[in-house]
Amino acid sequence: MNAEVRPAPTRVRPFEGTQLRRTPFMKVMMGRDPSPSRDEYNSLVAALWQGDAPMDALLDWMYEYGPREGRKLYEQAVEQGIASVDDAPQPLRDFFALVERTPSWVDHQLIEEGVSFIHRTGLAGPYVLRDFALMGGYLLSGFNHALVMTGALNRGAGQRIAETGKWWIDCTEHGGLNRFGAGFKTTLRVRMVHGMVRRHLPTRPEWDNNEWGLPVNQTDMLATYLAFGPIMLVGMRAMGIPVTPHESKAVMHLWKYAAWAMGVDNKWLVDGERDGLVRLYQTFLTQSRADWTSAELGRALAEEPLQREFPVGKYVPLLQDVWRKLFYHKHLSNSSLFLNRKQMKKLGLPSNILPWFPLLTMGPRFLGYTAQRFNPLLKRRLEREGRKAQLAALRSMWGDKKQDIINPGDSHPAHVG
Repeated sequence: MNAEVRPAPTRVRPFEGTQLRRTPFMKVMMGRDPSPSRDEYNSLVAALWQGDAPMDALLDWMYEYGPREGRKLYEQAVEQGIASVDDAPQPLRDFFALVERTPSWVDHQLIEEGVSFIHRTGLAGPYVLRDFALMGGYLLSGFNHALVMTGALNRGAGQRIAETGKWWIDCTEHGGLNRFGAGFKTTLRVRMVHGMVRRHLPTRPEWDNNEWGLPVNQTDMLATYLAFGPIMLVGMRAMGIPVTPHESKAVMHLWKYAAWAMGVDNKWLVDGERDGLVRLYQTFLTQSRADWTSAELGRALAEEPLQREFPVGKYVPLLQDVWRKLFYHKHLSNSSLFLNRKQMKKLGLPSNILPWFPLLTMGPRFLGYTAQRFNPLLKRRLEREGRKAQLAALRSMWGDKKQDIINPGDSHPAHVG
């Protein structure tokens, strides 16, 4: 799975087709013409064949050593550190020597400030990630086929959203990205799952590397990582939350470190929001356009609230259906703020939806968030109540199920982050 010179997968748009979308607005917003240079384009295309070399090498060892036994040792090292594994095999030592060596650029105080900001955004953060980043990402069908083949449809959109939400919550806990924080440990577990997908999916007859590239490759991981930084920040402003330059820097730093722990190569990591937007735009220009998977996944995500069990139904069963329809229309209205009618149609969604919910809540959200800048007590309350709302939303997605996104006994997990 090492990098090699190979033809571009057929999903890739030709270089000439990536040079047709420049606008003066984009130059102002991103600080440069975001169209990729020939070298940038070639690097992004090459990265479609590149996986996560340290994890892929570890899995090579693990399958020789014995998957079940190797997985147990990995889980022990994740949970307790490599020093806890007596006579640890050298490949395991090599991997954890890498991930337990905190990069010199990491600023934990800045990460904590990013966490505090995310807490203060309350439900606006999850709304943007779900209804803009995730829904809009389905328009790029190059991502979708790995999701479909690993069970994103038959396992249900609700399960995928709940799993991603749990990882996001773990990463955005205070101390969550410390070595033994919940976010860091969950990230290492998901990183192994990604490696297993890269290992097993190309062996299936319906997967074609020549069309899609390597599953869970560096380009796709880059685009996914940037959804949690630049897309979230752009979406926050659209939802009525003013973002200061320092808050932007803190959020970008948080997800830069999380992406590093997930196995994104150092050369793709960015510090600033503008640089992230340029990278993100360039990954979009190298992706295939919407196809049938876009509509299938889009509809599944939109209809997820219609299958959810809301707590209100335990006490007033007649309200369960009302609550489900309310959340269904609320999420659609959020998506309509960010996506145009043509995009909504490609996603299999109604195209006549108005952004009534974000427009109704934008003003109060702006006033409340602006006021907290001048009142430390209000700021702490906003952070506390915002996190409380995020945790409640996560509980509603999981229902009575245990919040465990990785089953240690599962040797062929289907999750793709």
